[in-house]
Amino acid sequence: MEINIAFDEALQLLLEKCSITSKEKVNLRDSLGRVLAEDIMAEEDIPKFKRSPLDGYAFRAQDTINANDRNPVTLEVIEEVPAGYVSKYKVTPGKAIKVMTGTAIPEGADAVVRYEKAKEEGHLVKIFSSFKSGQNIVPVGDDVVKSQIIAYKGQVLNAPLLGLFAALGITEVWVYRKPKIAVISTGNELQDISEIPEPGKIRNSNKYTLEAYIKELGGIPVILGTAKDRAEDVALLVAEGLERADMVITTGGVSVGDYDIVKDAVKSIGADIVFWRIDMKPGSPTLFSVKDGKVILGLSGNPASAMVVFQLLGASFIKKLGGRTDYLLTKIIVTLKDNYNKVSPKMRFIRGRLLIDNGLAWMVLTGNQSNNVLSSLIQCNLLAKIPAGSGVIKAGEKLEAYLLN
Repeated sequence: MEINIAFDEALQLLLEKCSITSKEKVNLRDSLGRVLAEDIMAEEDIPKFKRSPLDGYAFRAQDTINANDRNPVTLEVIEEVPAGYVSKYKVTPGKAIKVMTGTAIPEGADAVVRYEKAKEEGHLVKIFSSFKSGQNIVPVGDDVVKSQIIAYKGQVLNAPLLGLFAALGITEVWVYRKPKIAVISTGNELQDISEIPEPGKIRNSNKYTLEAYIKELGGIPVILGTAKDRAEDVALLVAEGLERADMVITTGGVSVGDYDIVKDAVKSIGADIVFWRIDMKPGSPTLFSVKDGKVILGLSGNPASAMVVFQLLGASFIKKLGGRTDYLLTKIIVTLKDNYNKVSPKMRFIRGRLLIDNGLAWMVLTGNQSNNVLSSLIQCNLLAKIPAGSGVIKAGEKLEAYLLN
């Protein structure tokens, strides 16, 4: 067991123990937000035929070689073809066919003039400029070429991808199973949110925050309840979580007090403790253990401490567990908008909101940065890193930050 390790090492050790979930096939309409378990190759071109991008007239470009405003070319309109139909006739010299947006280009035609740029006179149309072959024609495969890889394993499915799959006739896709994450709360002080807290008691907010975060990440939360501050009670719930889920997250009971019993609980069920405590604030009292290939992540009971570590470690693990390839948080450089007036003997993460102003990335602090303050996470989409040994950080200084996504 390693003790008080660096944050980067903690993240590496955690991700090294991550095993991706199994695969399942789902209907296209049920696949939004799911993670692809295979590359998707187009089996046909889109579009499959040359088509018109506008309402107008299809003709041979060479018929307009000398056309201009003073000397327009006059062509005979031999047919009108709406979208969804194909022409009955071939375009020959001196002929044109009226087409609508999306209409297949008639055989023999290789250019289209916009309706507003031509002048129709009965069965004739006048064109006032010369055209090149292929002008105003959408070619075969303009959107997708047959055999092209259009989506990749590990990619999260979004609305445009679903639309593209539909255009290719793909009705089902292989995705990774949503990871199940067991959530256990510990502490004699915790009561349900429906109760009026007794003296010395608090409502259990961590359970609901984690449940929501897990859903946002595409996981399935398995809420196992609250254990009293007894190692045997925690051990029973952790063992149940390992049976029912792919990962177990606990809150509370991981510090150094007499009632911080998660470490004893996981030892009692035969789990291997990889590390205990991270050299950072907030969230130093973090426990990481493994049992039969499944991870148990013990977080602090303080709401902000727990959720900062969850965002920095747990979220990346859950994304990787669910098959995503973009599981790491994006690093950016931000300029601090406000003073941060606290010294940082050890590395510290502060909560803030990204503000783009005149093309520059600023970080606005989102409120009280204390370990127990959850409200500062409400608008937080950045966690900025303050190096160990730093004094007061003044507005205008640059910091490395993680973009929460």
